[in-house]
Amino acid sequence: MKHTTRIAGVSALALLLAGTSAFAQTTLTGTQALEDRIEDIEDDIAEDMERAEDANRFGAAETREGLSGSASLGYSGSTGNEESQDLTAGARLRFAQGQFVQTIGLALEFTETDNQATKEDVFAVYDANYYFNDSFYGFALGRIASDGLADGFADRTKTDAFLGFGPGYRIVNTPDLAWRVQAGIGVSYLEDGFDNSETETGYIASSRLFWRINENVFATNDTDILKSDSALRINNDLGVNFKVTDAFATRVSYLTDYNDSNAIRTDNKLGVSLVYGF
Repeated sequence: MKHTTRIAGVSALALLLAGTSAFAQTTLTGTQALEDRIEDIEDDIAEDMERAEDANRFGAAETREGLSGSASLGYSGSTGNEESQDLTAGARLRFAQGQFVQTIGLALEFTETDNQATKEDVFAVYDANYYFNDSFYGFALGRIASDGLADGFADRTKTDAFLGFGPGYRIVNTPDLAWRVQAGIGVSYLEDGFDNSETETGYIASSRLFWRINENVFATNDTDILKSDSALRINNDLGVNFKVTDAFATRVSYLTDYNDSNAIRTDNKLGVSLVYGF
């Protein structure tokens, strides 16, 4: 059974470099399509850079008491030479009560082209942290990813789930340097397109590093390791942000996915985000 999985908590990379597709015309003049595409690119890059500098990913979570969150829903449909429908939805809920912080995230993506479903993906994560003091905390993590179109494919993962818990420790926590590690034990569940499933003990370890080199440069490195009898899976996301001038900034990232149950065990992805304003 071949598994292709992504460990929870690993950051997703935003758009790299905009190519000529940014200028594709979907109206007679293409003006509105161009504006929409440029805004999408700007939003993706800004989110990538802001997420990298998010202090809550590295220091103790500081959030308002009670319930907070956000939700989004998107739909597009076309008819004519090609009929297609796209539906995306996402939600994030956070509940903080004293030293206990819980977060739930949900993402859904459904695509249909010429009355044929081409994507039915669901991804959900539950993350809970209890802070005993400024350095020591305990975590519980649950995640599930589902591919609704994996039926009949032995090399596709229909359901990938993990539930685990353990301790975490903030080794360093300053404005310029923050590093925390956590490790735990749990249950890993994998099911392929022929409903062959494996339930086994899984061990997870994670590291989050933030280093502000100077006022213009900072680096991040996120590492997640999940080990079970069926596979060793490792994700590492290294990123460096540069503020060259007040008008120009860039982020370079390198994402590595390793899964020793795959024929090709390692996938690598280089990302470059550029922002220039004048």
